[in-house]
Amino acid sequence: MSTFNVKIKWNKETYDLELDTNEPPSVFKAQIFALTGVTTDRQKVMFKGGVIKDDEWNSTMLKSIKNGATFLMMGTADELPVEPQQKNVFIEDMTEKELAEVLDQPSGLINLGNTCYLNATIQSLSTVPEMKECLKKYKGSLTLNESFDGAHDIVVSLRDVYNKMETSSTVMPVLLLEMLHIMFPQFSEKTENGQLAQQDANECWSELIKVLQQKLKIEPIGGDAATNSRNFITQYFGGTLQATMKCIEDESEEPTVSNENFLQLSCFISQDVKYLQTGLRLRLEEEINKYSTKLDRDARYLKTSKISRLPAYLSINLIRFFYKEKNAINAKILKDVKFSLTLDMYELCTPELQKKLVPMRQKYKDHEDQKVEKMQQQKSKTSEKPDVESGEKKDYYNYSFEDDSGSSNTGLYQLYAVLTHKGRSSSSGHYVGWIKHKGKWFKCDDDQVYQVSDEEILKLSGGGDWHCAYVLLYGPQLIEKCETLQPTSGQ
Repeated sequence: MSTFNVKIKWNKETYDLELDTNEPPSVFKAQIFALTGVTTDRQKVMFKGGVIKDDEWNSTMLKSIKNGATFLMMGTADELPVEPQQKNVFIEDMTEKELAEVLDQPSGLINLGNTCYLNATIQSLSTVPEMKECLKKYKGSLTLNESFDGAHDIVVSLRDVYNKMETSSTVMPVLLLEMLHIMFPQFSEKTENGQLAQQDANECWSELIKVLQQKLKIEPIGGDAATNSRNFITQYFGGTLQATMKCIEDESEEPTVSNENFLQLSCFISQDVKYLQTGLRLRLEEEINKYSTKLDRDARYLKTSKISRLPAYLSINLIRFFYKEKNAINAKILKDVKFSLTLDMYELCTPELQKKLVPMRQKYKDHEDQKVEKMQQQKSKTSEKPDVESGEKKDYYNYSFEDDSGSSNTGLYQLYAVLTHKGRSSSSGHYVGWIKHKGKWFKCDDDQVYQVSDEEILKLSGGGDWHCAYVLLYGPQLIEKCETLQPTSGQ
C-alpha cells in the first residue's frame, strides 16, 4: 500500500491529507502548501522525530507511515498581498503588445493543422538568445520569384516569426510553414481526409538547423578574415568527436583515429538505460562491422568516441521511435529515462579537452562554495534579516574559449528546453515545447502557454502515456564574476 490518509498538524490547526509515498516528498510538501499557504522552502515537516527531505523518503520512516498518522509542520505563511493602489486594467482592453509585456511569458503559436511539431521546434530554439540576435541582423526579404532561394526564405520567415513573438501574445507561422513545405515536400504530406499529416519534430529540428547552418553567418571579429567562413550553427551547436577504431578480431592491427562533427548527440534507449548520461555513454562506445584490409574481410571493431569540442548549446535526441514492420509505423519506446536540470559532460571528453576545461570549472566551484559560505553566514545572524539582492545586473564570465566562439569552456550546462511527444508513434500524437523563459519554465502547447514548475519538467522523462522528452536542449552554465574571486591566469 502506497496511499495513506494522514493528518498535518500546524500551529493549532489540523488538516486531513492523502499521501502517496510513490511520489517524492516535494509533492507532499506542495499539497501542504495548498492547504496552509506555507511555501515549501519555509516548511519543516517532521514525523517520528525525523525531518522529511525534499528528494526522497527515509526508508525507516516509510515503514512507520500508516492511515491516521500525524505529521508535524513548522513554518510561517507569507504575508497577505497589499491591495493595489492603481486602477485595474482588464486583459480584454489591452493591445497585443501590452498583453505580451504584462503577462511576461512566451508567445503562443497557432496550430495550422497538425503543425504542433513545428511550433514545438520554434519554441525550443527560441531559448537561444544568440541565435535570435543573429537572425535579427540577417538581411533580406522573401524571394518568391524566379530567383527563389528556399533556404534564404525559411531563415527570413523564422526571423519574422521571432520578431513577432516579441510583441504579440500569439503568432501564426503560416509563411514559415509554406516555405518549409516548398523546400521539404515531405512536410506537406496529407492524410486520406486531405488534412496535413503529423510529422516528426526531430526531423523538422534537423532540417531547420541545416538551413540555418547554410545561411546564418557570424560577423567578423576584429577584422579576422577566418571568422567570415564560420556560420552560427557550426560554432554554437556543433561539436567534434574523436573516434578510435580498434579491431576486436586482430589485436595486432593498429587502431585508427578520426574526427567526426555533430550537431546533435543521440541517446539510445535500451533496457539498461535508466539515465540520460548512461545512454550518452553507451552511444559513444559501440561495436560495429567493417572491412579489414589486413584480414581481407568484414570484421568486428570497437568504436570508442570522446568529445574533443563541446558547443555552447547541446542538442540531445532521445531515440524513442523504431520502425515496426507489422504495423508499418514508427513505434514509440515509452521507457522512463531520467534527465536533470543540469548536465556535466566532463567525463565524456578527451583528456586534452578535460585539461582545457579545468580553469573555468574551478571558477564555478569557487563561486558555488562562496554562495554556500554566504548562506551559512546569513543563517548564523539570527537577529538580522538576510541580505537582499540589489537588483544590479550581474556580470558573467564568457562561456566560450577566447579562440573559439560558441564553444563551452566548462562542460557544464543548464537545461533550456524540452521538446516532448505524447502518443504511440511519430506520425500521430502531439508535440509540445517546454521552455525556460526569464528564469521560469513554461509549457508552450501551441497557442496555450502556462507556467510550470521544475518538478513538472523532470516528470517528462517518460514511462507512460504522458508527455515524453524527445529532444533536450542544454545551454551554457553561466558563472557569475565575484570581486573576491581572483581570475585564473590565461583567462
